Amino acid sequence: MAHYAFLDGNNVVTEVIVGIDENELIEGLAPEMWYSNFRQQQCIRTSFNGTIRKQYAGIGYTYDLVNDVFICPQPYPSWTLDKNFDWQPPTPMPLDASVENPYRWSEEDLEWVAI
Repeated sequence: MAHYAFLDGNNVVTEVIVGIDENELIEGLAPEMWYSNFRQQQCIRTSFNGTIRKQYAGIGYTYDLVNDVFICPQPYPSWTLDKNFDWQPPTPMPLDASVENPYRWSEEDLEWVAI
């Protein structure tokens, strides 16, 4: 059993399905190719445990073809993508943040606010 993400013309994930194992063939084709042909939509394998393509794809994620990774949607307009393809706030989360001492991001103030 493997997971596959379908992409629109902008490489945005529109659906994720559970399919046959990536090592099996369907009518002589690798699953990605068969699913792509069947749906007339690009299909890329994703890994539920994040072992390939950075992280498990979700609806709205973008597939970066050059770097072969799925990137989650930008959480806030001020956040930037780092070299590891993770979104980073303009101000790091306070070091004392924890379950007992939670913070939330304020996009209006561009800072972390204690809850």
